[in-house]
Amino acid sequence: MNYPPPAFEAKIIAPADLAARIAELPRPLVFTNGCFDILHRGHVTLLGQARALGAAMVVALNSDASVRRLGKGDDRPVNALADRLAVIAALECVSLVTWFEEDTPIERITDCRPDVLVKGGDWPLERIVGNAEVSGRGGRVVSIPFIHQKSTTALLDKIRRL
Repeated sequence: MNYPPPAFEAKIIAPADLAARIAELPRPLVFTNGCFDILHRGHVTLLGQARALGAAMVVALNSDASVRRLGKGDDRPVNALADRLAVIAALECVSLVTWFEEDTPIERITDCRPDVLVKGGDWPLERIVGNAEVSGRGGRVVSIPFIHQKSTTALLDKIRRL
């Protein structure tokens, strides 16, 4: 028996197609980004809280090469971009998911023109990429404090000690 692809796969959008799909989303639009290498409770909590700030949310993931340039370790990312995109797209709170090859998501931010730009609590507002662009258009920039002190790096360290 042939099964259709899961509906969430339609939420995975190539950067070149993002502008057209953004136009279909309700506003206010929330934007966030990250590696989301091994999804954990901290990630899903942040994403759920971010989505609550608007009517739709776009998540941009670092490409594999971009993750490697962050210096998180030679074995990172653990999960390839296609797999990370699918996992994030499967989350109910995510409207669209895309990626960026560069070191920062500034091009995706300018493509999306979000009303709300969100990062996790480890990012002070003045260091959030896109702050000037979003604030300059009258949007909000938010750094959501962590509720669960979780990280992929800490999780991998724990696994390696086993």
